[in-house]
Amino acid sequence: MKSPITGKEMVMKQETIETDFRKEKFEVVYHYYLCEDSGEKFEDERLTQLNLSQVYNQYRNRYNIPFPEEIVSLREQYGLSATKMAEVLRFGINIYRNYENGEIPNASNALILEFAKDPVKFKEMIISSDALNDKERERTLVRVEELISKSQLISFDLENYFMAGKLKANDETGYKRPDLEKFSQMVIFFSEKVEPYKTKLNKMLFYADFYHFKKTGLSISGAKYRAIDMGPVPNNFQSIFEYLEANNLVEINRIKFNEAIGEKFKRGSLSFNKELFTPEELKTLHEVVVRFGKMTTDEIIDISHEEDAWRKNFENGKRLISYREGFHLKAI
Repeated sequence: MKSPITGKEMVMKQETIETDFRKEKFEVVYHYYLCEDSGEKFEDERLTQLNLSQVYNQYRNRYNIPFPEEIVSLREQYGLSATKMAEVLRFGINIYRNYENGEIPNASNALILEFAKDPVKFKEMIISSDALNDKERERTLVRVEELISKSQLISFDLENYFMAGKLKANDETGYKRPDLEKFSQMVIFFSEKVEPYKTKLNKMLFYADFYHFKKTGLSISGAKYRAIDMGPVPNNFQSIFEYLEANNLVEINRIKFNEAIGEKFKRGSLSFNKELFTPEELKTLHEVVVRFGKMTTDEIIDISHEEDAWRKNFENGKRLISYREGFHLKAI
């Protein structure tokens, strides 16, 4: 970006600052362009959005306010249009659409959205509302009853287990709700494009999620990552990979090297489903392939060991890595 004062190219900087939002303080990594001659700071649209998203994400997490994708998913599980959902919840249609597009609900509306997550409570909202005609009400109540019955079943929650605990967006998930399907598709993508060994695959997954956070303030998959000896890895990665192999989503070829066994990943029965990803997420995945695809496993291990995300957390007990470390990535 060129300085509007001097016309010279500016350098991008970042610094940790404290900022106010709704009368509360939040710590963010502030991104800006510096005009070195004048000392003035400037933001373009992308950096403004990145800086704001850090505040919004922390505010949502602090007060358990659903993220936009969760609001969309909530509506879709009941099979309602945005207009009908707004009417059932007694929101204005423009207000509700703004929530799906990223605006933060006020406290009272956030509470209503939280109640709507419970199909039992949402059933009461449907019955007491005149927003739906008889046919729409009957169809929606059928879906609600199915969800109530499903919630009462005792089942093993694969996504909850594999994606490490409560399915909640927070600092350790890159402010995305952990998504096993999306993470699985990332594995398929890199298996198709690179056919990496397991250790290299783990690093590419890490860089994809953390690099996307660096650019947007959000991860792609919501996966948690841990710092272990060989670099950053997805939490529970071995169980996830075994699950993907058992369901023929990836093919793992085990190759013997002297006394060791290497696990090489190839695509399984399904091709990569790009429809699950935004254009910006797809761009990130391709950029990671370009940057790391031709590296050896040893090379990408060495590079990952230079990252603060690994070094700080490994030295302090192989801890889970905060996505805030994504802002300090060195390799990409």
